[in-house]
Amino acid sequence: MEQINAVELRDSSIYPDSSVLSGILGASYPAYEALLALFAEMGMEHGWRYYKDGKTWLCKVQKKKKTVVWMSAWKDYMQATVYVPCAYLNELKGMELRESVKEKILSAKQVGKSLPCMFEIRNTDILDDLKKVMLFKESLLSSPG
Repeated sequence: MEQINAVELRDSSIYPDSSVLSGILGASYPAYEALLALFAEMGMEHGWRYYKDGKTWLCKVQKKKKTVVWMSAWKDYMQATVYVPCAYLNELKGMELRESVKEKILSAKQVGKSLPCMFEIRNTDILDDLKKVMLFKESLLSSPG
């Protein structure tokens, strides 16, 4: 029987600092550090907060107080999700992303009026595709209207 991975960081009293995250992420922790460096390079700020409704710690990544990425910690990887309004589906389809990444995004179940673009951060290979989607989301947030 296939074991389904569960989100970590369920204890509200344990802040997800570097030692806690290193223990959960294991070999993928350096990729998480590279992701944090990418956020800094792009002028984004991140912060962990415990959300009572989902009973888990999530990391919100923002640029000028607008949310670009949500992250959650899973055993052996970090999941980064960028929510893109479904109205921009054609633009997503036209993006230059690896085919496997594009297929995963386009097959995701819609959440409200948005499509969750989910990235499993296990190594740094995926960061280029994630950066493209983050830049796209950033352009949507900064456009008027």
